[in-house]
Amino acid sequence: MRVLITGGAGFVGSNLADRLIGNGDIVTVVDNFETARRDNLTPNRNLTLIEGSIADPKVVDRAFDEHRPEVVVHAAASYKDPDNWYGDAMTNVVGTVNVVRASERLKVGRFVYLQTALGYGLHPVEQPITLSHPLVPGGSSYAISKTAGEEYIFLSSLDYISFRLANAYGPRNLSGPLPTFYYRLTNNKSVFVMDTRRDFIYVSDLVDVISLAVAGRGRRGPYHVSSGRDYSIKQLFDATIKALGVKLDQDVEVRPRNPDDVATILLDPSKTEEDFDWQVTTPLEVGVAATIDYYKSHGIEQTFTHLKPVGEKA
Repeated sequence: MRVLITGGAGFVGSNLADRLIGNGDIVTVVDNFETARRDNLTPNRNLTLIEGSIADPKVVDRAFDEHRPEVVVHAAASYKDPDNWYGDAMTNVVGTVNVVRASERLKVGRFVYLQTALGYGLHPVEQPITLSHPLVPGGSSYAISKTAGEEYIFLSSLDYISFRLANAYGPRNLSGPLPTFYYRLTNNKSVFVMDTRRDFIYVSDLVDVISLAVAGRGRRGPYHVSSGRDYSIKQLFDATIKALGVKLDQDVEVRPRNPDDVATILLDPSKTEEDFDWQVTTPLEVGVAATIDYYKSHGIEQTFTHLKPVGEKA
């Protein structure tokens, strides 16, 4: 099968590319390396890399016309600077439109979109959040633009699956609290945790269900990809120091969340579990330990977040 992955050199995209190539699929990756690492992709005769932005219709049309994908996984996203509204809109909205239109033109058989659960807003009216919850993405440029992109996909004629994701983590992840904890703990910097909770999903579990969607499982529409259980960021921190074998002289500081952050994001995965015969199988401590092993062997020079920075001690 010919599969095109936007953002295919990033965290989720590159892990998916590895899986699909291992299954014998022919993969085309489009990535501008804004937040991706070049060593995420291993050269392979079934892998083609096109470097460029999906906001450029010429880049998108070239990728589609030269490689004729049968399935598209749209994993590209702009999120590294919460104040770069223009960049977010160009990639997450205009770029999505470019990819959707090219997919329609080539009559792509399945379109898989990776969406943020932040589209439900900073104050969800139910826990766990069901798929009937209204979309109110006003808390950040990232959430607004990603949800706008999803709306254009809904407007299309494509056979689409939109996966609204819990917090994914694992090898190659450079965003969110886990890589930040590792970087600061291993560089003798002060560390704090936010007083929030998240539903975490290990990347291999996420790739499992995306692969099923690529193969045609699921019905046109949105799905939640989550464990159905939320953890405090303090619990994630505790798993991190356990994996590192670090003992702290005093308890880590817990700070109140920022106005652009949500107290908890807990998604109901029941429709996904039923339609895909899928469940999360990786315990948090096991996944954190594997991720820490990756950071030890590959290093971290930079981490990213869609959130505005909080004051921190040097």
